[in-house]
Amino acid sequence: MKKVSVIGSGTMGRGIAYTCATAGFITVVQDISESSLETCQIYIDKQLNRSVEKGLMSNEEADTARERIQYTTSIEEAVRETDLVIEAVLELMDLKIEIFKQLDRFAPPHAILATNTSTMSPTEIAAQTSRPERCIALHFFNPVPKMKLIEVICGLETSEETIQESFAFGKALGKECVRINEYPGFAVSRMNCLIGNEAMNMVMEGVGSVEDIDKSMKLGLNHPMGPLELADLVGLDTRLRNMEYLHKTLGEKYRPCPILVKYVKAGWLGKKSGRGFYNYN
Repeated sequence: MKKVSVIGSGTMGRGIAYTCATAGFITVVQDISESSLETCQIYIDKQLNRSVEKGLMSNEEADTARERIQYTTSIEEAVRETDLVIEAVLELMDLKIEIFKQLDRFAPPHAILATNTSTMSPTEIAAQTSRPERCIALHFFNPVPKMKLIEVICGLETSEETIQESFAFGKALGKECVRINEYPGFAVSRMNCLIGNEAMNMVMEGVGSVEDIDKSMKLGLNHPMGPLELADLVGLDTRLRNMEYLHKTLGEKYRPCPILVKYVKAGWLGKKSGRGFYNYN
């Protein structure tokens, strides 16, 4: 595996692209938005410069990683001669299906088609292609360069060869992989969404302040980040989409907290908008 294509240049896409390029893979980033691609390039340049400043890589290594990355608005161009495609767009099933139909049309027959979804069915997505055995979910975590885990989620028809190649890819990135059989929410999101949603209910009920609830989880259960702080980092709109999908597929205990719905309606989306459970302005 030499070439990786990343579809979507948002928070997850640019983190995946940076990680792939610094691990030695030729990396192509695709997005329909030129401005998003420019933001992605600025982010990657900044991360490379920081790595040099911290002594994690030399100037030459940073320049080489930078040269490995290409940017394009064309899916056809992005996946030409690729070995692995990682889709990292919004958590909307119709959007993912439409993209996978294009990937199936333009990517080489040997290429693995992966979705970075945190909750949705790789089986349903793969069924829209002519190669369901080469489709899989590779769930990265934010921030991608720092987080060590990749959930490898196997669809109904995912081949053992595809699974093993995905594990080898994760190892090449310096990540740890866990094999998860498909079920809504997989392992991490299924547990994490419940914790975050209950923390939001506790805020709404006046059990404690946002800061104290987060501090309780960090100091009492040794979590590196509180559930409300994490929800702000992920994006409250993204969290709401995840909760709505899990509520639909797994039932009442995943009903989104009303305060989450209200914040998203107000445009309080977390860190990216400047305000969520915390104020970042």
